[in-house]
Amino acid sequence: MQRSTTRILTTHTGSLPRPPDVLDAMRARESGGALDAAAFERRITNAVAENVDREAQAGLDVVNDGEVGKPSFRGYVNQRLSGFEARQPAGDAQRGGPIDPDGRDARQFPDYYAYVLAHSPFENAIRLAPQVCVGPIQYVGQALVERDIANLKSAMARHQFVEGFLPSTSPISTSKNEFYGSEEEFAAAYADAVRQEYKLILDAGLLLQVDDPSMVSAWDSRHDLSVEDYRRNAERRVELVNYAVRDLPQDRIRYHTCYGVNFGPRVSDLQLEQVIDILFKITVGAYSFEAANPRHEHEWRLFETMKLPEGKVLIPGMVTHSNVTIEHPQVVADRIERWAKTVGAENLIVGNDCGFASTAGNAEIPQSVAWAKLQALAEGARLASQRLYAGVA
Repeated sequence: MQRSTTRILTTHTGSLPRPPDVLDAMRARESGGALDAAAFERRITNAVAENVDREAQAGLDVVNDGEVGKPSFRGYVNQRLSGFEARQPAGDAQRGGPIDPDGRDARQFPDYYAYVLAHSPFENAIRLAPQVCVGPIQYVGQALVERDIANLKSAMARHQFVEGFLPSTSPISTSKNEFYGSEEEFAAAYADAVRQEYKLILDAGLLLQVDDPSMVSAWDSRHDLSVEDYRRNAERRVELVNYAVRDLPQDRIRYHTCYGVNFGPRVSDLQLEQVIDILFKITVGAYSFEAANPRHEHEWRLFETMKLPEGKVLIPGMVTHSNVTIEHPQVVADRIERWAKTVGAENLIVGNDCGFASTAGNAEIPQSVAWAKLQALAEGARLASQRLYAGVA
């Protein structure tokens, strides 16, 4: 994983809003409608190239494919792992997207969440039914990940990028188990299967990003747990993540977690100080997390008294997915400076808080806003670099 002692490097979290024609094709595919598979694959290849072109224009350093070929990470279960079957829930349970109408935040702000559920930005998102494990789990996504790798590397070559990354799903399943004799056996089988994708990405020379938002975002729904109980659960999750990345090159793996993808008051969010010691037990080289969300912008102060573990890199968000306001580059530069002066500029790569379209079709962040935010990120990094490295050759 590259570092710099002359400027602040930039990246982003992964998902970007998909073009409308890609969304239409995805909807047709997921609903069983007619789809020209060859034409769809050509469009995905072109869309990846378009994304990387725009990442280059914005001024990012470490890029990806925008996850343009993935409807969501739930899609992994029915596209890349065998042993599962779809179980459509009764009613319209997916209408609100990832929003828990009975979550801690929703209980405090029922009027806001009632409005969001009635006018859901996930109304036209690509919907995939939850999956249930009914047989032995095996990784069967080799062709899909090889497509993703080839598309990204080809697009990167047009701009001579040094590094690119592919996000992959958490090794911790959210699906129900009806096959394995114990939850421990089920968890290990799932992690072993997902690990196969991790290895393919790394063997191709790309960085791997393990996406695990539930590590901290699940707190909103866990009314039954105290913070200490939740921390103990998180410790067990860390053990499983470490099991999945065992013996893989730590310095080429990024880990991402977040507090959720929905707009909202977010008063119920955990604070970084409540989980950071647990996150640092994950055996990876870099940690990506929210830091521009107004509920978390202050958390750089944690490192005024806490030491960053040796050799680790932080990727705090400097622009947020939690509102559509385009951050001023000077604001971004100020944020970067605060983090750089507490953890060391050489230990810092800056990104956005979370993906702009973790579920394809989520309308919260339009394409134009996403790209404007990434441009502000890169412009802010340039300003911060001028301030931090003045006089450095």
